[in-house]
Amino acid sequence: MSFCIRRQSEPPLDSINAVVFDCRLVMRLGEETAGCEMKREMNNALVVCTRRIGDVLLSTPVVRSLKSAWPHLMIDMLVFEGTEDIVAANRDIRRIWTIAERPTIGAHLALFRSLWRRYDLAVSVLAGDRPTFHAWVAGRYRVGTLLPDRKSWWKRRLLDEWMPFDNLNTHTVAMNLRLLASLKIEPLGTPVVSWGREDEESIHDSFPGMRGSPRYAVLHVSPKFAYKTWTAAGWVALGRWLTDHGMTVVVTGGASDQQTSCEQVIQGLPEAVNLVGRVRLPALGYLLSRAAVYVGTDTAVSHMAAAIGTPTVALFGPSNPVKWGPWPKDFPVTAQSPWKTRGSQRLGNVYLLQGEGDCVPCLGEGCDRHINSLSECLQQLPVNRVIQAVETMLGEREFSFSVPACV
Repeated sequence: MSFCIRRQSEPPLDSINAVVFDCRLVMRLGEETAGCEMKREMNNALVVCTRRIGDVLLSTPVVRSLKSAWPHLMIDMLVFEGTEDIVAANRDIRRIWTIAERPTIGAHLALFRSLWRRYDLAVSVLAGDRPTFHAWVAGRYRVGTLLPDRKSWWKRRLLDEWMPFDNLNTHTVAMNLRLLASLKIEPLGTPVVSWGREDEESIHDSFPGMRGSPRYAVLHVSPKFAYKTWTAAGWVALGRWLTDHGMTVVVTGGASDQQTSCEQVIQGLPEAVNLVGRVRLPALGYLLSRAAVYVGTDTAVSHMAAAIGTPTVALFGPSNPVKWGPWPKDFPVTAQSPWKTRGSQRLGNVYLLQGEGDCVPCLGEGCDRHINSLSECLQQLPVNRVIQAVETMLGEREFSFSVPACV
């Protein structure tokens, strides 16, 4: 089957519908392939998660569950360019395919040619048009999640099994793992954070004092988006309190994320170890595994710390804890979520500290409803509440947690 697409240029692909085609063709494609019986034995599989870094990390329980059920299975992933580092050292994954978030039509068709029916199984953990279509292109047997609405009728024809997508009352980990029910695979809930020896050496080079096994705290001060930020003054006050109590403070963050706030924190904590923008995500995983405590907001790094087993204090404002609360290490897979919508909560190695206000959580992107606006519930979060949560987690550092080597 071939497609002839006549375009004067190759603009970014905003929707799969820009390439595919018309509703009648999609219906015909679905009718030709849907209803395929699942092979008793799968040899290879593709997991599709073309979203942000945290989404990719939270899809790793699906990968681990598949690998545990079928140890011989060769598993690849398809992710957006720039997010692959979070799974680069994951030993459950053989190969990582990447595509730009806004690819040209030519790039997308090249990917289609490379993936066409390459896999016995394709699993899309996202309900969008493109990931569903990628699963259809790649897999002889396709499983995915879809919004239970009329607009998704054509995507249902592309999948052999699908689950209704719940974006409000079900945790992302639990939602992803529901896809395994049709495969009769036991779900394993903890996200997988991996690193190699080179990542350990990278951290020791950047933080030589770590070899002396100091007690240190990791403060991840710069989430990707402004609406998830706490105040620079709050981070500085917390860092000084930790230093006064004999802790080495390690400050981390993305190189370009909230740069001004990072600079203010570093200036206010001259004795801190500054690793902002200096370590890759796998190396950061190793750093977190040795930390006495971690403090961060709603970011992928908070999910990493929780999954590793590090005592974690996660500062939440407008984000929905039910869907995005960091999954505690070894927490049992639940039907919906470990977390409640409102109130500060403690589960296992995670203390979820929620900002105050009748509107919390509003589920919006800042008080002005865009990613560069601030959230008052976080801006008004007093440092004494954060310190109390940190004290609680430091007091329980030994709660049946042992530091892994390379995983």
